Amino acid sequence: MNKAELIDAMAANAGLTKADAKKALDAFVTTTTNALSSGDKVALVGFGSFSVSTRAARTGRNPQTGQVLKIAAKKVVKFKAGADLSGRV
Repeated sequence: MNKAELIDAMAANAGLTKADAKKALDAFVTTTTNALSSGDKVALVGFGSFSVSTRAARTGRNPQTGQVLKIAAKKVVKFKAGADLSGRV
């Protein structure tokens, strides 16, 4: 499902116009991004939680040449599914 299909489904399920559903989805994405950027965790009971984790620096290998590469540490977003979501999938 892509963004346009998600907006269509949200509009149909919530009885909203597509424009209102798009505004709601964009607001959710923006708010979640801002919260994660500031170090907060976003938890939706039953659905799951989004958090930021730090991935340590490590060494990797180029599969074509075999050359050893240094991979820098970085922050990554993690999602952990909630019990209701896990039970339905």
